[in-house]
Amino acid sequence: MFSWELFYKLPIIGILRGVAPSALYNMIPLYIDAGFTNLEITMNSQGAVETIKNLRSTYEGKLNIGAGTVCTQQDLQTALEAGATYIVTPVVSEKIIALCVQQQIPIFPGAYTPTEIYTAWQAGASMVKVFPATTLGAAYIKEVKAPLNEVKLLPTGGVSAENLADFFKAGAEGVGMGSQLFPAKLLPEENRHELRKHFTNVYQAYEQYKRSSAK
Repeated sequence: MFSWELFYKLPIIGILRGVAPSALYNMIPLYIDAGFTNLEITMNSQGAVETIKNLRSTYEGKLNIGAGTVCTQQDLQTALEAGATYIVTPVVSEKIIALCVQQQIPIFPGAYTPTEIYTAWQAGASMVKVFPATTLGAAYIKEVKAPLNEVKLLPTGGVSAENLADFFKAGAEGVGMGSQLFPAKLLPEENRHELRKHFTNVYQAYEQYKRSSAK
């Protein structure tokens, strides 16, 4: 169901929250064409269940389709029944982590402090979403990784094309991007050309990081 190979082709999770279905379905082909392989639909978005179902049936094998803002066991059940292949939470819920581990569903719980991060990791998190990453930035990721070097971190919040390389250099395994990846002004159909360019710029920022890190 979930492909780690697909995830690591471009370890950026695009987070869609409250995007109109018409805009969403127009931009997904552009998103895939640009090289993106992971998408998160937040459960507090209107029509989230139908969106996950439709995307899963249409883009199986091309996108890992996950459910975000999963806060309760009911949210989890609904997301999995819709076809989500991975789960993202804004907080550390050891119960939800345990249920995902039991069902072999990748789980990326949100945490912030070193204690929360380590608690989530010990509970079985596949990666720990460091949220919000905006305030302390990449330096915080580097500092957390020093004593907790085995923990896989996924900083989310404030990650952009301009700073995503900094987060990867600091030790992040991936990043989550919301409005920085999906600017509201570029989502209307008439802005497809600019949106395509924007996706390509983000993709190229990651590719540039990979090339520089390989030297």
